[in-house]
Amino acid sequence: MAEFEIGVVCGQCDRYSKASVETCECGNPLAVGPAQKPAPKQPLFAKDELRPRRVASRPLTQPVPASGAAGRPQADQSALSSSGPSEELMEQAKNYVCRSCSTPVPMGHKFCGRCGAAIPPDILGARTQFFGQLQVPGKAKVILIRGDGVEGLSYQLNAEQHVIGRNGQIMFTDDPFVSPRHANLFYRGGKLVVRDEGSRNGVYLRVRGTVDVAPGDSFLAGEQCFKIQGPPRAGDGPAPDGTYFYSSPKHQSEFKIVQILQGGAEGMAVCARGGVLQIGREGGDLNFPGDLFMSASHCKLEGLGGKLTLTDMNSRNGTYLRLKSEKELAQGDYLFIGRKLLRVEITAN
Repeated sequence: MAEFEIGVVCGQCDRYSKASVETCECGNPLAVGPAQKPAPKQPLFAKDELRPRRVASRPLTQPVPASGAAGRPQADQSALSSSGPSEELMEQAKNYVCRSCSTPVPMGHKFCGRCGAAIPPDILGARTQFFGQLQVPGKAKVILIRGDGVEGLSYQLNAEQHVIGRNGQIMFTDDPFVSPRHANLFYRGGKLVVRDEGSRNGVYLRVRGTVDVAPGDSFLAGEQCFKIQGPPRAGDGPAPDGTYFYSSPKHQSEFKIVQILQGGAEGMAVCARGGVLQIGREGGDLNFPGDLFMSASHCKLEGLGGKLTLTDMNSRNGTYLRLKSEKELAQGDYLFIGRKLLRVEITAN
């Protein structure tokens, strides 16, 4: 039968001392019996909080635990049991557990290192999945950027066709400039395509850099809508009685643009003097100082050798050209439909 020695473990430093010792080496009283004068209180969240003194017993033949570098006994493994299992489980979650011997196998290994069992093909080929069923690889969504107080809404385009209008899959019933069946977003050959469905106000696509245009085309800049027209027709001949009409001096012009007002009426009309006509908030050929969505130098039209181009001059809100036919869309494209601005985002395969 093993013999035991009764002793006391210091509540201040965890040192073991014999029961006959009244004071620990650290100065803390150790006497077992009536309550002694309490030691000075430690800060509430000090590193070494005061712990209740406890009586411990150990066999005489058992060595005293070795002290660490700071003179404290090294922590016993059982003292960490509250945190050990959870950490072990978290570590195991990083590995595949062999179905034959229950040994964790690091991801990427083809065989179990203990029993040699092959890793199933479904585990070897496992790939990170998209979060939620709404994000389908290769499909797209449109996000409402400007929408009269409902900005930020997104519409998943997971079907084959998506009609936008006051009726359809994507409905904007609050927008009087949207036709009942305004546009269609559909897939062709794995690509997202937009098509105007005969709407009254058209579908506008944001210009990237410079694009070709022609007389009859319409575009948006800021909150203004413009229509491009060809060279002005000659009308400066004499009246039947031989009298000429008196007017401002006439300049040669390759094209002109006309402002289109709400309801379809024409507003300002400006003829290009030379081959370039610039639009903006200030300093251009046609200025709109009161348009908060217009940049100082917003866009320009150029006519050279009978060819017309429209260029966005890195404006903050962009320039939008009305589509005349179906158009394939790409990541980051912007569409104006009625008074709604939509951004296209395509999920990677």
